[in-house]
Amino acid sequence: MWVSEREFGVTECISNSTSYDDFAKILRAQVGEGEQALRFVVTKSEKSGFRGEVLILHSADTASSALTDLLSINRRTFEDTSSFNTVLVVPTGIGSEIGGHAGDAGPLAKLFGAISDSVITHPNVVNASDINEMPSNTHYVEGSILSRLLLGTISLQPVRNNRVLVIVDEHQDPSFTNAAINSVNGARATYGLDCPEILRLSSKMKMKVSYSSSGRATGEVSNFEGLLNVLRRRRGEYDAIALSTIIDVPAQFHQQYFDSQGAMINPWGGVEAMLTHMLSTQLDVPTAHSPMFEAREIANADPGIVDSRMAAEAVSYTFLQCILKGLQKSPKVVTGAQLGMPGLIDVTNISCLVIPDKCIGLPTLAALDQGIPVIAVRENANLLENDLSSLPWKPNQLLLVDNYLEAAGVVAAMRAGIAPGSVRRPFGFAPTATYKGVDFSELQTRVTDGDSKPLEAGVKVTTL
Repeated sequence: MWVSEREFGVTECISNSTSYDDFAKILRAQVGEGEQALRFVVTKSEKSGFRGEVLILHSADTASSALTDLLSINRRTFEDTSSFNTVLVVPTGIGSEIGGHAGDAGPLAKLFGAISDSVITHPNVVNASDINEMPSNTHYVEGSILSRLLLGTISLQPVRNNRVLVIVDEHQDPSFTNAAINSVNGARATYGLDCPEILRLSSKMKMKVSYSSSGRATGEVSNFEGLLNVLRRRRGEYDAIALSTIIDVPAQFHQQYFDSQGAMINPWGGVEAMLTHMLSTQLDVPTAHSPMFEAREIANADPGIVDSRMAAEAVSYTFLQCILKGLQKSPKVVTGAQLGMPGLIDVTNISCLVIPDKCIGLPTLAALDQGIPVIAVRENANLLENDLSSLPWKPNQLLLVDNYLEAAGVVAAMRAGIAPGSVRRPFGFAPTATYKGVDFSELQTRVTDGDSKPLEAGVKVTTL
């Protein structure tokens, strides 16, 4: 078994008639026998079609198809407005200006946490090596779990505490394995982490970094069958999985990354997401990964004064505390007959999705189909080349904003139950329509009734 990403292109263009089912059909066509799809992203869309990348689990040995589980959608028939819950996504490996480095989207979690009843987000947003300052009303979930939540095929059960099983590589230099174990024991002593056991991997997984033709950070994961079998056998002994293992990265990447001052896409995050997507999909359990230094020479190298967005990585030795803290209270994944039980968080509880502009993947497409408002932030530039407005949004479902402060204002307005445009000026007219062959949409300065008497501006007036 191994996990890799497959690039593909199709001639179907994305338009205002392209449905979620159309995307699902295209994606299913990219997956062969004995393969399962774990993730999907549109990297570039244009009039002649679009290019995409799909994460594939090869030589799948499970009886049930994760492809079906991933792409099937349970459409919500109503929205539960008893609470306001924001989903915050910054995709891994696309070079986002905010959130593309080392937990530098953490302030966003705090911002939206202050104006929402809860924030549902994923490790890439808040993981910062030895730092994870997500607010207490955060639900920390792995990316594939977040997608399935929006698709309506799973629910989340908030927990008080998780039993976090920790997996560490048996490093050829024992100091790195010892440091990981000390990190776990430090977490147990200082913030009450419940770790039932630490498993040392004598037979190492292989995690190799690469970049796709689009520039996304990706790679390949293999030699994990033994670990997966152990985790399946011991499933009742843990609630979440933390992994600290070696990633095969060219030695020069370490210094090049810090020297780039934010220009180089983080090479580790993409392959980490590949591993955790596979484990979470196969086991229905929260997972997160932190890299282990390959050698003492790399660990002892002085990167100098680095870009602030990378600084958390420059001062860490194990990179482990962020995932331990996130997994400590990561919600339980609920499937099957229990989906609609009281007290669970499901797609009916989702109030909005906040994403960087240009991002088309399963979270965006699921929100589109479910009627969930999507706030896209232009300032969070990234390498994807898509026009979100080309998708078939319902009126006012897609809200394009310049920055996250404006996005927070839109979220606050939505929670208050007011149209975001009502706090902007000029106020303008509401949209008008054509009746009896007359187009009222061009009347910008004044609206009149049949007797040509001036009326107050600001509301649609239609003569039937």
